[in-house]
Amino acid sequence: MKILLLGEHGQVSRELQLCLAGQAELIVRGREQLDLADPQQIRQQVRALRPELIINAAAHTAVDLAESEPERAFAINATAPGILAEEAADLGVPLLHYSTDYVFDGRKAAPYTEDDMPNPLGVYGRSKLAGEQAIQAVGGAHLILRTSWVYSLHGRNFLLTMQRLLQERDELKVVSDQIGAPTWAGSIAAVTAELIGHWRAGQAGPWGTCHLTARGQTSWFGFASAIAEQLRAQGKPVARLEAIPSGAYPTPAQRPLNSRLDCTRLQRDWQIQLPDWHDALLECLASPRRGLQ
Repeated sequence: MKILLLGEHGQVSRELQLCLAGQAELIVRGREQLDLADPQQIRQQVRALRPELIINAAAHTAVDLAESEPERAFAINATAPGILAEEAADLGVPLLHYSTDYVFDGRKAAPYTEDDMPNPLGVYGRSKLAGEQAIQAVGGAHLILRTSWVYSLHGRNFLLTMQRLLQERDELKVVSDQIGAPTWAGSIAAVTAELIGHWRAGQAGPWGTCHLTARGQTSWFGFASAIAEQLRAQGKPVARLEAIPSGAYPTPAQRPLNSRLDCTRLQRDWQIQLPDWHDALLECLASPRRGLQ
């Protein structure tokens, strides 16, 4: 099977390259080979390659930067997914696309379900929601997988930032009133491979939108505390952590206070079992960095 994977250097894409190696003919495209802000390039490459499955793991994910460059964010996060959906439908192949908890405003008291009304707070969330809507409007076979708080052993993410700052500073202040599920990119890739396996075996669940995060919940402060605990277990000195409210750490883009996503649909319709966030963190830290530098 020929799979076109977009987002060569992204966290999820890098883990997908490891998970899917040897299982399919994997054609990987990064921004150097394909500019997702150029619709004509997208159409030309998809038509030339004629993949049997398209996985869009590429996105403009710089949440704060998106506030100052909305046109680029919408080109990559909204227009490009719609074009990919059109080309996938023309080929008669499925599209797997990753979205985000940022499509919600975070004001709900309980975890968000797929049926809850989106209400993004900033440019990033609005652009990702527009991408979802563009895919849905095409009507072809697709899975939109919403996830949250993605981290891994490569790229730029909370885990690596905390590992560095905890060892560089004596004291570190971390937001404690934003709640979600830290989700390892390796878990996302493993679930994606499982979904592909179900589809290829003729056991696909309903197409549409599903939430995909680790089980459980914590705050950014709780996540940082778990990272600090693992550093201490290695005998490394770490900074003292102080919990602060979001208002004490202003950012250009507002973050949702509640990023919890209900993953019942994925478990029920696709028979997917998701790991607890703390277990996944330990698995991530124990995993080799094979080819990820």
